[in-house]
Amino acid sequence: MRLLTIELEGESHPAICLDTGQVLDLRSAPDLVFEDEWRPRSLRGVLELSNGIERLKKIRDVAEENIEQLSSCILDDDKISLLPPVPDPWLILSVGMNYGQHLAEMDNTPRPKHPAAFIKTRDTLLGSGRSIEVPRQCSDMIDYEGEMSFVFGKMCHNVNEQEAMDYIVGYTIANDVSARNWIPDIYSGDPPFGPIHGWERNIMGKNLPGFTPCGPVIVTKDEIDDVNNLRLQTKLNGEVMQNSNTDDLIFKIPEIVSYFSQWYRFHPGDIITTGSPSGVGVGRDPQVFMKAGDRIEVEIENIGVLANELV
Repeated sequence: MRLLTIELEGESHPAICLDTGQVLDLRSAPDLVFEDEWRPRSLRGVLELSNGIERLKKIRDVAEENIEQLSSCILDDDKISLLPPVPDPWLILSVGMNYGQHLAEMDNTPRPKHPAAFIKTRDTLLGSGRSIEVPRQCSDMIDYEGEMSFVFGKMCHNVNEQEAMDYIVGYTIANDVSARNWIPDIYSGDPPFGPIHGWERNIMGKNLPGFTPCGPVIVTKDEIDDVNNLRLQTKLNGEVMQNSNTDDLIFKIPEIVSYFSQWYRFHPGDIITTGSPSGVGVGRDPQVFMKAGDRIEVEIENIGVLANELV
């Protein structure tokens, strides 16, 4: 099943995709698709219910059987305005240094002993089809990083690798947009605090408003046969810049969940991005950065296409 959040008249509406390719707006759906008084107000609210996904599957089945009676709440896919699938997660955690070929292009950076990640703010989230605003204070080194991401379906804390996948509801796409202006700061200054402060500034360059486009949908995990074998492509103005496969991930999802859940308590709707493959702009010779007017697309097999323009 494919879950999404759309914007109608300035408000967010949880929605699901039907087999027709159309979208059912759950906030305006009539009583006939519901079996009780419960009405979903947000996707995070759905995921917070122990049986939320099962309820949505029943709603989808009833809607497809009665589609002629639902014209007022069914929208064509090309006429909707998308928000991030979960616009209001508690936590966005972005894993880095997690593709072997990406480490090779970054001056043969050694593989980390443990997964490495940083937090991104909710304000960085942006829906597919929306514009990434170029920050005037750092407009010249804006990079793309297409990433397969996963979403939690229930609260998760201190779990082992064997049970980790039980906490995942599905997969989506993220673009870890990064202002690279502060990378030199990591290598300047006297250790240990010079590189530490440089790294902090580098992470802040990933936390500008709109710098985590996400979507277009969440695909529930039962629809993905092998999440470790998905083709990922990133295109800049139609030119393929990243062309990889999730089989190059160093740390797989169970390892990521088990490791970070030792500290973090993940909530339903929280997002972890799993790292970016080779082909990023800063790793190229000559380097390639995005600018106003560019279109960036991240496509992952069986999930969809996340597309945004810079303005």
